[in-house]
Amino acid sequence: MRSDPSDNGGLFVGRRPGTAPVRFRRLPQRGSELRQRADGSLAGLLLAAITALCLLCWGPIPIACLWLGSQAEYLTGSVSLGILVSFIGLFAMLFGALALMRRLDHAWILVRRAAGHDQRTGALGRIFGITAVVCALLFTFWFVVIHGPGTSLVSRNGGS
Repeated sequence: MRSDPSDNGGLFVGRRPGTAPVRFRRLPQRGSELRQRADGSLAGLLLAAITALCLLCWGPIPIACLWLGSQAEYLTGSVSLGILVSFIGLFAMLFGALALMRRLDHAWILVRRAAGHDQRTGALGRIFGITAVVCALLFTFWFVVIHGPGTSLVSRNGGS
């Protein structure tokens, strides 16, 4: 009888479907040097695609959803409908991007294993965290240095 909580998904009555720990088989037989290079290049392309999608989540997708909401508000004259369209668009596009990134991450693991690396975990969490920090720093730089909140000593109109 299996009663170890780590072995049965935290339940003592059995395992929920789909909660088994992931167990990878041994490393596959190595292919030719050319095949390993091709798989390594494909892994790099998949990693670049995941990074690009992560970066889209921190700027272009929210801006596109705000634009869609503004167009809905302009066409209907209803601010509430514009906000609703923005939120629905944001929800659909962000979760769609996350689902696509998750699939790409699983493919990246498989391609890395085919290239001869003992890859057991994905890179999505690390990439998402790094892009969040980088985009936050870029926004802070833009807000403080480029846009500048201004000072109360200097008028923006040029007058006194």
